[in-house]
Amino acid sequence: MKNISRIITMAVVAGFIAACGQQNSIEAKKAEIEKLKAQQAEIASQIATLEGEIVAAGDTSSAEDLKAKVVAITPVSKQNFVHAIDVQGRVDGDENVSYSAKVPGTIAKINVKVGQRIAAGQVLAEIDSKPLQLQLAAMQKQAELVNTLYEKRKQLWDQKVGSEIEYLQAKNQKESLDKNIESMKQQLEMYSIKSDYSGTVDEIALKVGQNVIPGMPYVTVVNPAKLKIKTSLSESYAGLIKTGDMVNIRFPDLNKTMRANVSYASRTINQMTRTFEVEINLPADESLNPNMVAELSIVDYEKAGSIVVPINTVQQLDGETVVFLKSTEGGKAVAKKVKVTVGKQYAGKAEILAGLNEGDALITTGFQDLNDGQSLKF
Repeated sequence: MKNISRIITMAVVAGFIAACGQQNSIEAKKAEIEKLKAQQAEIASQIATLEGEIVAAGDTSSAEDLKAKVVAITPVSKQNFVHAIDVQGRVDGDENVSYSAKVPGTIAKINVKVGQRIAAGQVLAEIDSKPLQLQLAAMQKQAELVNTLYEKRKQLWDQKVGSEIEYLQAKNQKESLDKNIESMKQQLEMYSIKSDYSGTVDEIALKVGQNVIPGMPYVTVVNPAKLKIKTSLSESYAGLIKTGDMVNIRFPDLNKTMRANVSYASRTINQMTRTFEVEINLPADESLNPNMVAELSIVDYEKAGSIVVPINTVQQLDGETVVFLKSTEGGKAVAKKVKVTVGKQYAGKAEILAGLNEGDALITTGFQDLNDGQSLKF
């Protein structure tokens, strides 16, 4: 018990000492701050006294130099200004098709592999059709006899031998059987899953012996030469985007860029989403795949010979839109506040419609808190 009491007493004493030490540290910091503030005030007073002495001696230029602000100048130039609408899209294709079975049945054979190039009309997979094939074989065998009888009846009738009824019956039997055979062949065609387009097999969701039903996607074929980008834009852009507009495209997953044109801009606004559809046809590129994400910059405005400035140099002062230029007064460089009219803005740049001329010396660094007429240093 005595040992426990001793330990508790020691812990309390240690805590008290630590608290006192922490309090002393805070007090020391406060004292240091007060000391620095006093030094700052003294230095400011000395600077003011020296500036007053300089002015009293008649050397106002030195005082002005002390108050001059360091800036950087960029000559205003005319350039091509581009405004674009930035939006995200998705790669799709007219010839990006998933094929299903046309009739229910069991897969008997798969003729292609994933990644294989195929031609239009090629059979991708076959559904078991043995019962129909046996029926077709029997009908074709019967057709041999019916055709022979018809030819003989026809030869006799051409020679005016026999009755017309017998000839017509043989002809009707032949034509009826021919139609049945053709119908059976068409049914057998439905037991083959075929590709309508040339392209590359992208996915196979089939196994031999698997039961299939119509409507389910089993084989996907992609034609990389017929890809496009689809995107939706707000109806507020409906009057700005048109067929033929230039589009800068970036594929972030590939770190790849390219340029294309708007191939289709819908004039119909979706009532639910208040958007309209835009499509951009893509050039053939094996690296592109359906459902890839694309970042689009659709150019909706472009003007050559525009006055363009960094948008951060444009300020709102006293209810006016202004920039600062370098001017000369009495042989010295001073700031000049100039009112400007801003047009469109994009990518950190602003189009200036009025207020600036080519060759003006725009202050691009140090314009913050700058006053009209203030001396400048470079």
